[in-house]
Amino acid sequence: MNERNAKPVPTATKGQLFRDVALYSGARLLLVVVIAAAIIGIGLLVGVEVPVLVAAVFAVLISLPLSLVLFKSLRIRVNESIAGVDEGRRRARAELQAKLRGEDGQ
Repeated sequence: MNERNAKPVPTATKGQLFRDVALYSGARLLLVVVIAAAIIGIGLLVGVEVPVLVAAVFAVLISLPLSLVLFKSLRIRVNESIAGVDEGRRRARAELQAKLRGEDGQ
C-alpha cells in the first residue's frame, strides 16, 4: 500500500480513549437516571407508585436508542479514539517486527 494514498488516522493516546469512553458512559448513565426519575415523577403525578427497579428497567430500554441519537458526536469521538489507538498499536507492532527481521527502516 502506498503511504501517500493512505488516509492519515490521528493517533490517540490511551488517556484520551479512557476520557472519551468515560464521558460517553457517564452521559449514558446520566440519561438513564434522568429518564428513571421522570418515570417515577410522572407516576407520582398520576397517583401511581412506580418501583425503582421497574423505572430503571424502562429507563434503560428507552435510553438505548435515545443515546445513539443524542450522543452521536461522543460516540463518533470514541470510535475515532479507538481507531487512533489501534493504528498506533499496529504501527508499533510493524516496527517491532521489522526490527526483529533485522530491517532498520531507514
